[in-house]
Amino acid sequence: MSIYTDHHVHTEFSGDCNTPMEDIINRAIGLGLKEVIFTDHVDFDYPSNEIFFEIDYEEYMEKIKKLREQYKEIDIILGVELGYQPNLNDRYNELLKAYPFDFVICSIHALEGVELDKGDLFKTRTQYEGYRTYLESMKYTIENFDNCDVYGHLDFIVRYGNFDNKVLRYQDYKDIIDEILLLILSKGKGIELNTSGLRYNLNSMHPNREILERYFELGGRIITIGSDAHTSKDLCSGFDKAIKELKEIGFKEITTFKNRKPKFINI
Repeated sequence: MSIYTDHHVHTEFSGDCNTPMEDIINRAIGLGLKEVIFTDHVDFDYPSNEIFFEIDYEEYMEKIKKLREQYKEIDIILGVELGYQPNLNDRYNELLKAYPFDFVICSIHALEGVELDKGDLFKTRTQYEGYRTYLESMKYTIENFDNCDVYGHLDFIVRYGNFDNKVLRYQDYKDIIDEILLLILSKGKGIELNTSGLRYNLNSMHPNREILERYFELGGRIITIGSDAHTSKDLCSGFDKAIKELKEIGFKEITTFKNRKPKFINI
């Protein structure tokens, strides 16, 4: 198949990114994409004072309007990546009600008052304990917040921690992983296949193949592909491998979203 879209993309409106929206759009057009989806970070109450993950949506919507007028040859879709914490349900529901989002990713970037990318979760935990704590938080998130379309980079925690072997084996956590996947299915939600793990030299995407295979085995069919690009050159990075892996597992379609409704694209 030709690449249709990239469902996880950041721009200068994300606190950890300085790539102009125009650069992403021009790259998308160059790749022949039918649409571009911006999923900039909104992480209310993010623990770090170094990065600000909140967006002025009046400014944001004005920018989207201008870009849609300027670039008629590609659809510009309004998405968002929410960084979930247990105290944020009301604030996120209010945000999602206030603006016409087409697509919502729910991810975990902070836990127990610390940002995960610093590896602080492992200061008082073994690798196994840290991974299980993260997975338990993911389960809690799905149980308590489902105003989203997919749950992001399910095994994201493997990026962090100073370990020689950064692998989260399904067999080591199959009880909680199965609970997570069955919860997602019961709520009619999906997951993303996030290719950024390849750029982090993890030799795997998020989630890894074992978890993808289990998701498919349990009946999961809603799956988006996202690069988690923070630069224009990373747009659609690793997608050939992603499509190949999905086909090998048995997926016949990937999912795109518009107006929070899924659309299935043959692969």
